[in-house]
Amino acid sequence: MAIWNIQTSPVTHELRIARVQRTLQWFEEDIPLLNLRVKELSPERQASARTFAAAVIDQTRAELRRLLELQPYDENDSGVSPCEPAD
Repeated sequence: MAIWNIQTSPVTHELRIARVQRTLQWFEEDIPLLNLRVKELSPERQASARTFAAAVIDQTRAELRRLLELQPYDENDSGVSPCEPAD
């Protein structure tokens, strides 16, 4: 009996990038709702919640940049011709 283990299934680099992009979009779109959720809190707690949300967004952006930098080079995807050796 085979058991499917999600932990060992390969996740493509493009899929990881797409997931982080969706997560970042979700966080950014949630800011107005966050403001509604914290409006009844004290000013200090409002500031704390907003600071935390901003830090999470910054970390997510950094992760997206890291993944994009690690993205494998696709020769067919580039409009630039590969370098030719000198004569």
